[in-house]
Amino acid sequence: MNTPAVLVFAVLVAATLAITAWASRRSGSRTQFYTAGGSITGVQNGFAFAGDFLSAAGLLGVAGLYVAAGLDGLVYGLGAIIGWPALLYLMADRMRRLGRYTLTDVLAHRFDTRAVRIYSAVGNLIVLAFYMIAQMVGAGVLVAALTGLGFTGSVLLVGGLMLIYVVFGGMVATTWVQIIKAGLLIGTSAVLTVMVLARFDFSLGAMFGEAVARHPAGVAIMAPGALLGGFGGALSLILSLTLGPAGLPHILMRFFTVPDVIEARRSAMTATALIGAFVVMMVVMGYGAIALLAADPAYTTAPGVLRGGSNMAVLHLADALGGTLLLGVVSAVAFATILAVVAGLTLAAAATVSHDLYGQLIRRGRQSEADELRVSRIAALVFGAVCIAASIGFQNENINLLTVFAMSVAASALFPILVLALYWQGLTAAGVVIGGTAGLLAAVAGLVLGPGIWVAVLKHPAAIFPYQYPTIAALPLTVAVAWAVSRATRQKS
Repeated sequence: MNTPAVLVFAVLVAATLAITAWASRRSGSRTQFYTAGGSITGVQNGFAFAGDFLSAAGLLGVAGLYVAAGLDGLVYGLGAIIGWPALLYLMADRMRRLGRYTLTDVLAHRFDTRAVRIYSAVGNLIVLAFYMIAQMVGAGVLVAALTGLGFTGSVLLVGGLMLIYVVFGGMVATTWVQIIKAGLLIGTSAVLTVMVLARFDFSLGAMFGEAVARHPAGVAIMAPGALLGGFGGALSLILSLTLGPAGLPHILMRFFTVPDVIEARRSAMTATALIGAFVVMMVVMGYGAIALLAADPAYTTAPGVLRGGSNMAVLHLADALGGTLLLGVVSAVAFATILAVVAGLTLAAAATVSHDLYGQLIRRGRQSEADELRVSRIAALVFGAVCIAASIGFQNENINLLTVFAMSVAASALFPILVLALYWQGLTAAGVVIGGTAGLLAAVAGLVLGPGIWVAVLKHPAAIFPYQYPTIAALPLTVAVAWAVSRATRQKS
């Protein structure tokens, strides 16, 4: 057991529970529970945006991708920042004007039908579930490595804490936990970056040269390709990374926590700056991990193969740079990262079930706020339990790859429908439902039949769908079907 890590864990958990206790007194109404009453400033919300997006996949998974495949790690990292201008310029103004609590509210502003609400709610829950599974895998790997609890015990611990934040604190607690976590994450990354550069006299050339010399792939780690799967795979990945963030329900939900459109824009700009800084620092941490760890038997089992899997790269790097104490601090920050992100995901899922399905479809707006909040808290418990159970099957997968599963579904089925609803007057309710459902089914089928699940999880010898992410096929299908159906039903509509 890593005693410093456990002690810092305890301090962070105590602090976040104190925030939850404070927030619980401010989450009695539906508006406060879902959107913090629109009381969050743009800069605060920008930190919370960054906290929501910079998940365990960013801190643990991307560094592992650098170690495994070199420059492909940068491709995944850059995708994170490229997608944010889409949020800023395409979504911020109109989302803030049209939305109330959830992504479904935006679609229902134009198409208030049962079928549209069902499609949107189901799509939201599938995306959130994929994202949540990735975070729970990260939680299991991290806590198990440092406490000896085992994978299942670790995810149960994290899941229990996350449910406390959501059930009792709502969006107020989740937002402030995200703000604190984003500050800790950026600060810790800066410390690691400076320490890595100091080992090479602040020479990037020396660091890259040492990484090339130590990695079994040699100079190939300075070029992309190992994880991209050819032109089709690379294009599908780029579409997933750049458009996926603009379709993530827990990210878009944050536009409703600020008081006006100006603050919504400020949120997105602040988040873009923070995420961009993190991506740059991750280049140093990724190649620094190769240069410092690749030939060290204390951290590798074979050249380029990390002990404990690729998700352990940053933790091993912290240990190599600062010993047990720095490892404890970085582990605690990673733990806080996971807690904060899963709280945001669970809150978005709970809002989808209680507000969109129960409140608008089953009770048709006749429910009391107390009824809706009770259903929301029950939904949080069920969603958390399902994702914890599912994470066990994915525990050996790189968590950044799993996170992009969620982005692929979002980019394929939610983002195009949302953009069409915001910008195309010719879209009809039938186009939303049929086009969105076609894209959703194609995206999920492509993921299941692709190498990420069909081979890696289900252990079949070869994938049926050739690419890791199905966005290249599912996104055009969504747009084409939505357009064709809308054209056919426009006059009737």
